[in-house]
Amino acid sequence: MSRYALFSLIAILLTAGAVWLAAGLAAAGIALVGAVVAALIVALSAEPERQRPAPEPIRVDGAAEAIDAIFEPVLLIADNRVAAANRAARALLGEHILGGDVRLAIRHPAAAERLLNPAEPAPGAPIHLVGLGNRDQRWEMRVRSLPTGQRIVHLSDRTGAYAADRIRVDFVANASHELRTPLASILGFIETLEDAADDPDTRARFLRVMDNEARRMQRLIDDLMSLSRIEAEKYRAPDTSVDLGDLTAQVRGELAALSPDRAADIILDVAGHNTVRGDTVQLSQLLHNIIGNAMKYGRAGSPVTVAIADTGDAMVRLSVADEGEGIAPEHLPRLTERFYRVDSSRSRAAGGTGLGLAIVKHIVERHRGRLDIASTVGKGTTVTILLPVASLSEPLSS
Repeated sequence: MSRYALFSLIAILLTAGAVWLAAGLAAAGIALVGAVVAALIVALSAEPERQRPAPEPIRVDGAAEAIDAIFEPVLLIADNRVAAANRAARALLGEHILGGDVRLAIRHPAAAERLLNPAEPAPGAPIHLVGLGNRDQRWEMRVRSLPTGQRIVHLSDRTGAYAADRIRVDFVANASHELRTPLASILGFIETLEDAADDPDTRARFLRVMDNEARRMQRLIDDLMSLSRIEAEKYRAPDTSVDLGDLTAQVRGELAALSPDRAADIILDVAGHNTVRGDTVQLSQLLHNIIGNAMKYGRAGSPVTVAIADTGDAMVRLSVADEGEGIAPEHLPRLTERFYRVDSSRSRAAGGTGLGLAIVKHIVERHRGRLDIASTVGKGTTVTILLPVASLSEPLSS
């Protein structure tokens, strides 16, 4: 007899004795019978719970150690329960998922539907999950059945690939738009010229507009090709030495010839060692872009200061500062995006393609440097670039 039954019997006898003393033998007998029946009911209902065997642990047969070596989230599923999960899966879904229902571990409708229907025509087909982890993340889930009846769930992070696809799509769409706009103008003026061929003034004006639009297309195509070449070489660091001070003086002369009215505004301040490891053609393009932007968007007659100095930590600092209208803080993080413009009409009127700072960013990345853009509305903008100092063993670029 268990101790619970013994305690119940003692309680029944004490109750019956108390009733007998208070109400007599007949009432005590009735109370005794009722108490025994109640005790038996309780005992019978509790007995299965006490004797119910504990659930058998899920056998993983060394799979936990194997999947733990995989850097992407992987789960081992048995009877729709998570038998094992590697570190990446526990970091993504939580430590509590072990032993739990897999549909509660991967809380996503598409994942639940796939896990409940293992006999799918294409069992290895990926399921795309949006919002798992956080709302911006995108995952691919693949499920494979094992001969043991267990299943492997593999989650692959596709957030970066999705972002790259979006950048590519946006780039193609923006490039197409930028090329289509001047092309439409050229075609429109050609049609108009056919009707106004006898008016010399109109013909000259239309031809001038067509020439400007054609040159705009040429600048855009040149920038697109330049960006493509820079991206193709981004994993190959330059291995020649470039005197940044001499190159900047050369670029200053070229820009002054193109804009004589602002030639005197370009102030060059070169100090210390300024030989960097770089590509002369790309660094010249970088200088044209950032000094040219400062001249375009700075106030007429205000200085454009180009300063070059050795930082003392194996880097050379190049900074270009203007005294223009400045840029609002919300625009600064996006300035190096392709075709991003703070003021589209002003940029196009100044001859900008929307790719200048994107090219600068990729040139700096290829040179293993750093780029920073700081601006104050109403005061101006400063672009700062750090480039690695060239070693004595590197050949001087011609």
